[in-house]
Order: sequence, then structure tokens, then C-alpha cells
Amino acid sequence: MGAGSKEAPLLVLTRKANQSIMIGDGIEVSVLSIVGEKVRIGIQAPRDVAVFRKEVFVEIQAQNVAAAEADPAALDEALGAIEPGSGDQSDGGEQGRQAAGG
Repeated sequence: MGAGSKEAPLLVLTRKANQSIMIGDGIEVSVLSIVGEKVRIGIQAPRDVAVFRKEVFVEIQAQNVAAAEADPAALDEALGAIEPGSGDQSDGGEQGRQAAGG
């Protein structure tokens, strides 16, 4: 959320094992089991919906911010250290087809 805005209110639901909630039309969150203080949940979501544990999501965001703030000169230096064509496998694919008789 932007600066000065409040976070959305938290919806609190109570579910037992083998019960679910729906988020929109395509996301189902199911309580699979409860053992002590640990709750196992299952999430069914479309493949285009990213699903992360929050601590992983926060780390990804921090890495994205760090990458966006990287020194452009350091990036140019790193790119200059890569040999031209070292990552290009298009020639190898053509040679492989010729060697295979195709």
C-alpha cells in the first residue's frame, strides 16, 4: 500500500481440519491437518498466481530492491567479463543436428 494509506482490514475465519475457504473464483485454501500448534494448509490456485510463504516473499522483494539499486557501472563491468557468445547455444544446436545426420 502507498504512503499514508491504511492496510486492508484482516478477515479472520475459523476452520477445522478438512475445511476450506475460497478466495475469488479460483483459489481454494484448505486446512489439511492440525497437530499441536502446527497447521498444514493446502492451496489450489491457477498457475499464473504466485504463492509464497511470507518470509520467502519478503526476501524476494528485498533482493529485487537491491538489484534495482545496483551500481550500473558494476553491472557493465560484470557484463564485460562475460565472453561474447559464451551463453549462446544456437550454433551448438545446428552442429548437433548435422552430427546426428539431420
